[in-house]
Amino acid sequence: MSDQKVGWFKRLTQGLSKSSDKLTGGIAAIFTKRRLDDDAIEELEELLIASDLGVKTAGKLTGNLRKTRFGKDVSDEEVRTALAEDIAEILTPVAKPLEIDPSNRPHVVLVVGVNGSGKTTTIGKLAQYHREQGLNVMLAAGDTFRAAAVEQLKIWGARTGCPVIARTEGADAAALAYDAIVEARAGGADLLLIDTAGRLQNKSDLMQELAKIVRVMRKVDAAAPHACLLVLDATVGQNAHNQVSVFREIVDVTGLVMTKLDGTAKGGVVVALADQVGLPVHAIGVGEKADDLRPFSADSFARSLMGLPEA
Repeated sequence: MSDQKVGWFKRLTQGLSKSSDKLTGGIAAIFTKRRLDDDAIEELEELLIASDLGVKTAGKLTGNLRKTRFGKDVSDEEVRTALAEDIAEILTPVAKPLEIDPSNRPHVVLVVGVNGSGKTTTIGKLAQYHREQGLNVMLAAGDTFRAAAVEQLKIWGARTGCPVIARTEGADAAALAYDAIVEARAGGADLLLIDTAGRLQNKSDLMQELAKIVRVMRKVDAAAPHACLLVLDATVGQNAHNQVSVFREIVDVTGLVMTKLDGTAKGGVVVALADQVGLPVHAIGVGEKADDLRPFSADSFARSLMGLPEA
């Protein structure tokens, strides 16, 4: 196993420690020399729900345990191992890296999400990751309402060596997206990442603006955007489901990025989203550094969440 892979698993484990400590501590408290009976299953289900795995997913996981181990003496490690295997099975179909189609030139990715979810930082980290893969990347500062968002993206651009297309504060975001595709084409970019505003207070304004961005983009490239990433802040827990449904009403969300997993005990929401929404999870973030955002691995996440070592 490479040093890089070991290093990432260690960081993932540290990043998920708030979520895994809550789960492993709770499971240990339930299963200290205990038979798997109805009461134990009910307590475990309550713990999983409290850890943001959601009612439906918690029921599915405890139902699997009931089928295989009901009436048997079980240790907390046995329960955690069984849960990790079932969680990995739920996560595997959605653990898909963001694929960049080289025939698009540029492959246009629209990045959406509420303000504060970590959109701009995610764009910077994705830019760095794809630059390291040898791609020519350009960024577009489409959150024209917040000067801070434009400045932040320019800092990421300078850091990653990616040109940033920006306009004055309050400029038309759709016109900027149009110009960005034209400039990215002229500059021979492989990948164009476009930031957007995320003001959910007035949903109709946001809907109109994002719909306009997509409409105007398609005047340059009928297939744009080629991907639409929804960035979710893990600290919102179950409210992430609501954000997914709101943004899917507005745009065709093609995949998720989950940020700030290191700042919350609500990491279980990733499992609930995978189980109930089924959208690809392209990447997860467990820290501020550029390489703290990595493609999502089902097995590593499941084992980290349950406080188990790398398989």
